[in-house]
Amino acid sequence: MKLFLIVLLFICDFVIVICGFVTGDSIEKINLGIDSAKNGIYKKIVAQKSPVAVATPLSKMENPRIVIKKEKRQLELFDGEKLIKTYTVALGFAPTGDKEKQGDGKTPEGEFYIFTKNNQSKFYLSLGVSYPNIEDAHRGLEAKTITKNQYAKIVNAFNAKKAPPQNTRLGGDIYIHGGGTGRDWTWGCVALDNKNIKELFDTIPVGASVKIEP
Repeated sequence: MKLFLIVLLFICDFVIVICGFVTGDSIEKINLGIDSAKNGIYKKIVAQKSPVAVATPLSKMENPRIVIKKEKRQLELFDGEKLIKTYTVALGFAPTGDKEKQGDGKTPEGEFYIFTKNNQSKFYLSLGVSYPNIEDAHRGLEAKTITKNQYAKIVNAFNAKKAPPQNTRLGGDIYIHGGGTGRDWTWGCVALDNKNIKELFDTIPVGASVKIEP
């Protein structure tokens, strides 16, 4: 298409000059016609070369969800299946592997949801991640890290999309929060720069899906 328009420029020059001489137009008038034709065709060439990508406004997302890729230190914000934005994150001080117990410094892995939002966080703003999930509870029960009663409470809370118990030996208080990304410094949380957690805090509702991958 672009090649066709360029060729058309040269044809227009020739046709306008011939028509001008036939009708007796002045050189000035002929040049004016050439410039006008070139201007219209040039605008079409620029439009072909520079398509405009229209981004989805964060405030108008219909199904916001989060995917965290630990190895890449990235948080991906999706609207349904559409990737909207990627953020750099920091993890727990012992980031490799799934979280197993309180104080191990690991960032958990698995399927979670946001169960609370805190605008008075020690780390600017925070989104509560529903750790431990049912898989964590099952593993903890088998290892006798938690009791049957604690296991049942975690399962019931997860099925109801409520806050799971945060005070078992599996650990808790896992948040996506501010505070910076210079190094892996948290006790298992996911940290962003403050300007980025502000975007997420304003976009992500309670109940939104959070997937944390190795």
